Amino acid sequence: MTAKDKSSPPDAQSGAKPATGANSMWGGRFDRGPAAVMEAINVSIDVDRKLYAEDIQGSRAHAAMLVATGILSAEDGAAIDRGLATILAEIESGTFEFSRAREDIHMNVEGRLADLIGPAAGRLHTARSRNDQVATDFKLWVRAAIDRADGALLRLMRALVDQAAQHADTIMPGFTHLQAAQPVTFGHHCLAYVEMLNRDRGRFADAKSRAGESPLGAAALAGTPWPIDRVNTATALGFEKPMANSLDAVSDRDFALEYLSAATITALHLSRLAEEIVIWTTAQFAFARLSDAFSTGSSIMPQKRNPDGAELVRAKVGRILGDLTALCVIMKGLPLTYSKDMQEDKPPVFDASEALEISLAAMAGMIEDMEVNKPRMLEAAGAGFTTATDLADWAVRALGMPFRDAHHLAARAVGLAAEKNVGLEDLSLGDYQSINPKIDARVFDVLGVTRSVESRTSFGGTAPIRVREQVKYWQGFLA
Repeated sequence: MTAKDKSSPPDAQSGAKPATGANSMWGGRFDRGPAAVMEAINVSIDVDRKLYAEDIQGSRAHAAMLVATGILSAEDGAAIDRGLATILAEIESGTFEFSRAREDIHMNVEGRLADLIGPAAGRLHTARSRNDQVATDFKLWVRAAIDRADGALLRLMRALVDQAAQHADTIMPGFTHLQAAQPVTFGHHCLAYVEMLNRDRGRFADAKSRAGESPLGAAALAGTPWPIDRVNTATALGFEKPMANSLDAVSDRDFALEYLSAATITALHLSRLAEEIVIWTTAQFAFARLSDAFSTGSSIMPQKRNPDGAELVRAKVGRILGDLTALCVIMKGLPLTYSKDMQEDKPPVFDASEALEISLAAMAGMIEDMEVNKPRMLEAAGAGFTTATDLADWAVRALGMPFRDAHHLAARAVGLAAEKNVGLEDLSLGDYQSINPKIDARVFDVLGVTRSVESRTSFGGTAPIRVREQVKYWQGFLA
């Protein structure tokens, strides 16, 4: 940005009118320019400059269509295309001078095009409006953001599958209410997040599918009398087809709302995993360790290893959910078609995209980096009488007891083990027979966390054999 771009806008409080006359975009209707405060609130180039590539892409497709339909001469079309290519190169090299006086990305590009090729630049806007132009640019940008999110999700899923492959038989406590419930394998735990993230990919894919229709050619709101070919531009821009209703085309922002909705659910999943990393890396749990690359220290406590990355990922969902709420509120009361309120649609989407993409990258890095403390996980898996359900299930199978009666039997065994300060597998046969004389030595075949996880062979269960099957499936799916 040049020094001119960094300068403050005119005094917004004064309301003074500029002396330079009417705005060049609509000077035919207005004799005087807008108040300074109006200029300050109306300008959007600081935000929508992110759409430069999409704006130029859309303009090149539009110009090519105008040439193909005979609306624009081949000579003017070629000049426009060369000029737009030059502008793209200038922006990407950092030499382009964005001007707040030109208000938005569309007028910045068109103004620079006029500088480069002269009056022919004015023909580019034939048969289109900034209304269908911005809707097209924004939809193209969101579709690209969806692709970036999908790629980041794939990386994270692969990292989790790799951990699952290494720890298919690593035993840890499974929790309900953050209380030790039943032993599970760490591989099984990792694959639970793979399932969640794959659903996230599906939501993004659905959103992209519904964003597959092009608004370009709807013009201001009612279409255009020019004999344009909207299928031509839709195809050129990678859309499946043009939108069928011009009013809907310029006023629709469902694609942005769906993107934010999918991003919010993804961020919720990342936040849950981040919370577990925070818990696992505490000295009290000590289930896992992050290297120096993903830990920070304390300015006063030299012993600290703080999982700041996980904590920040955990917090990002607040921003992303806030962005979804912001856009919902912006859109909720707008009549058809375009209103200037919709200029505020892009900041929440840009913000959410940045927060989501850095969160996905950070989480993938942490999962790839994480070292698992298998002995500590195994020790914790046996605490809290986590095989009590196995005892109850055995009583149903071996003794023919109704499950509710077996549940009471297991509860009495837990009480006795707690009184003796031992595990269920450490009670003697006599201890068990004092609870129910029908219990025999076969009971010890089901006690212990290793036997417990190995027995959970139902589809979707935590048994190592099932985990390895799922790892193989996901490795093929994600290849």
